Amino acid sequence: MLPLIRVIDVHKSFKNVHAVNGLSFRVKEGEFLALLGPNGAGKTTMVEMIEGIQHPDKGEIIIDGKKWGSDDDKIHHIIGLSLQETRFVDKLNVRETLALFASFYGLGRRRVDEVIEIIGLEEKRKSWVVNLSGGQRQRLALGIALLNQPKILLLDEPTTGLDPTARREVWNILVSLKKNSGTALILTTHYMEEAEQLCDYIIILDHGTILKEGTIGQLLQDEKDKNIVEFTLKNGGITDTNKLKGFPFPVKWDMASGKGSIELRNLGREIPEFINQLNSRNLQLNSFISRRISLDDLFITLTGRHLHE
Repeated sequence: MLPLIRVIDVHKSFKNVHAVNGLSFRVKEGEFLALLGPNGAGKTTMVEMIEGIQHPDKGEIIIDGKKWGSDDDKIHHIIGLSLQETRFVDKLNVRETLALFASFYGLGRRRVDEVIEIIGLEEKRKSWVVNLSGGQRQRLALGIALLNQPKILLLDEPTTGLDPTARREVWNILVSLKKNSGTALILTTHYMEEAEQLCDYIIILDHGTILKEGTIGQLLQDEKDKNIVEFTLKNGGITDTNKLKGFPFPVKWDMASGKGSIELRNLGREIPEFINQLNSRNLQLNSFISRRISLDDLFITLTGRHLHE
């Protein structure tokens, strides 16, 4: 069976900015794929080309065996999409808004009511859109994308700016969709946890290029034995980084926050040695926590900076 989406060596530039540099990937039926990266990584440009809003300078995008330019109407009927920002008519209520978009597909009241239930806005069906919270507006945007029961759902940073509770509500809708349909999803995000929670396959992007891709297990395979130890020190910590010279563990020290971190592979053997090294430099440990390496740590390893920078 051919993948629903095939992206083949796609390039896109804007003046002197190479937004997408030779991306290739596939998405199967029912698969949830994340394009993960910071602002400017090329995520939105790539999704806009899949949506048909932008056109590649080079390369091919094949959607369910079809291409933009020759099969536009057929592609429109199998895609549902939600952009970074959706503008509504403020003085329409939730049900009227969904009914308006449903009419574009020739869908009736039954599908509108089904979608209202899916997105959990039953109690808000008669509320004006202007009175909805940010999370409720985002669920409404997701409901619009789901009206035509799409084979392919494209969501561009759907939870940016939402509080943790509202973000979880959107996630729950997508988890339910994954369980109960064969819809494929391409999700752009700069939230590590979002990619981990929702997606089967993750592509880490930076400056339009794939840095690494795979399942969570595959991405962290080479790092599986690493532990991150984050710590603080008494009496203000390290004010002179010369104290770290010759330290057997590479220490990342943040002067602003007064926190440090190191990577260890054998906690039982290396933690005592770490503490002894601190003591020998008249540095006293105040607190520390140990955790497994995460996708955020991996991104720092790959790029030298945090995902949100």
